[in-house]
Amino acid sequence: MDLTFFGKVFRGDKVIWCIFMALCIVSLLEVFSATSTIAYRQQSHWGPILRHATFLLIGFAGVMFLQRVPSRFYSLLLLGLPISVVLLIITMFMGADVNGAQRWLGIGAFTIQPSEFAKISAIGFVAFFLSKMRPENESWIFKTLIIGAGILCLLIAPENLSTACLLFAVCFLMMFIGQVSLKRLGLIVLVGASAVILLLGSLTFLPDSVLPDRLSTWKNRIARHSNDNQFSINDVNEDGSMAYKITDENYQVSHAKIAIANNNSMKLPGGFVLPGGIIGLPGSSIERDFLPQAYSDFIFAIIVEETGLIGGIFVLLLYVALMIRAGVLASKCEKKFPRYLILGAALMLTIQALANMAVAVNLIPVTGQPLPLISRGGTSTIITCAYFGIILACSSKLNDEHEDVDESIANVDFGIADGE
Repeated sequence: MDLTFFGKVFRGDKVIWCIFMALCIVSLLEVFSATSTIAYRQQSHWGPILRHATFLLIGFAGVMFLQRVPSRFYSLLLLGLPISVVLLIITMFMGADVNGAQRWLGIGAFTIQPSEFAKISAIGFVAFFLSKMRPENESWIFKTLIIGAGILCLLIAPENLSTACLLFAVCFLMMFIGQVSLKRLGLIVLVGASAVILLLGSLTFLPDSVLPDRLSTWKNRIARHSNDNQFSINDVNEDGSMAYKITDENYQVSHAKIAIANNNSMKLPGGFVLPGGIIGLPGSSIERDFLPQAYSDFIFAIIVEETGLIGGIFVLLLYVALMIRAGVLASKCEKKFPRYLILGAALMLTIQALANMAVAVNLIPVTGQPLPLISRGGTSTIITCAYFGIILACSSKLNDEHEDVDESIANVDFGIADGE
């Protein structure tokens, strides 16, 4: 078949397409392996993977559509900001309680996670106003960005502090890339540092009885992470050697560590055997039957257990390559709006991926962030595909056809002078 056909069907940057396809393949293999506990509960071997594949197909269809949308139309993401605010407020009072947090909103037979819509809306919001910033309007645009992003973070934080911190970090980095003055960025750092100190002080000195449930949860997570490698007098065997005891508090982290350390050797044709921990095959996990959220929050631990060090590094490099390629594409954009969209989407995916991996290897406390596109999910999978669709659309030659009017659409509705 003529390669021209594939070029017409798969628009945008081919490297981004390869990364997207690779992540989808890894996702199908690892979710199929890691959902053994769900398959057992449902008494259906194919049910969990078919559900996940369905969401991936929906996301893939979304990418195919979004890649053909000229980047100027993504200014409509601005409308997602007030909608996200409304959905987040409704979720606070009427959301479904899952694992002690109200993050989900039921709509008929479906459930959605409003924070995922808030993240992608915030990226469009910040990218749009940064593209219109000039020295004479920097002050009020900066205030607009802080108010818009701040409201979303404040609404997300009570039930999902890690997502609020992730969104805040991405918005801050976008403003840094967008050349907001260092004085204003320093003010954000000062306020943020003060808020962190106040939060840590509250967690340290206030008893659990007066703290909200979610703050108590975070206090316990931080305490467990800090004390995870420390032994008490009771953690000693009869022969005097040190013992590590798995309790309800450290159950997830302990089994994630076991999964990472528990890679079997791989036999090759001819009798040659590769040592365990270097490389392996999907489907060989043992800890998938013991590790809670093996198919979501801790799927990276299962990847390392099954495919070894090489598999773990390969997945890590996919996200690193995504960020590097996004930087290259952004540098080639003549218009500011698609440039900031590409960088914002890539930053969101990469930072979230690094946070998930850091949790799996016990570098930071448990956050609940899934591994983008690889972890089993519904709303998160579709929204992650939307990020790829946006990157592909902004890198597509379709945008060259609309070069002269790419950002002018926003001037009519908002009366903002072009920042070129």
